Amino acid sequence: MKDQETPPAPGNGVAQTADDSPPAGELVETPESIVLDRDRLAAEKTELQNAILRLAAEFDNSRKRVERERADLIEYAAADAVKLLLPILDDFERALHAHPATGRHAAELVKGVELIYQHLVEALTKLGLQPIEAQGQPFDPNLHHAIEMVRDERYEEPTVIDELQRGYTLKGRLLRPAMVRVASRE
Repeated sequence: MKDQETPPAPGNGVAQTADDSPPAGELVETPESIVLDRDRLAAEKTELQNAILRLAAEFDNSRKRVERERADLIEYAAADAVKLLLPILDDFERALHAHPATGRHAAELVKGVELIYQHLVEALTKLGLQPIEAQGQPFDPNLHHAIEMVRDERYEEPTVIDELQRGYTLKGRLLRPAMVRVASRE
């Protein structure tokens, strides 16, 4: 009598013969092979977990190193600025130790202070410092800090009529707003 094929078992889609032997080409799993697969997968899992832990530790160390470097950069960033300003400090010290300011010496002292001022402006400009133009400009609350509104019919409202303290930008970013008086018609 011929072997009768039974319908496929639910869920596996593989037909088996009536004598329950696997079809040709299909691997038979034994309890020993299942144990070997389990052990192999457990070892792979352990290796992957260890690799993940190493990567996490490397990432954490890298993050900490970048934070340390950033803190050092912030701490020492002013060093270049201070180096540019040191000669100006020296000039001020020399001017202060000069002879008493009388007659001709007073004019020389004023000239010396003006030169020192120019050196300071040049050094700060090299660092990216720019003054904010305020006098006669329309009032801009982003650049100007109004400390007083003054009634003045000669100016359009609101125009800056007096600059009490110069404002500055550093590399295009507001460093300090200009303190100003603003014209008002009321």
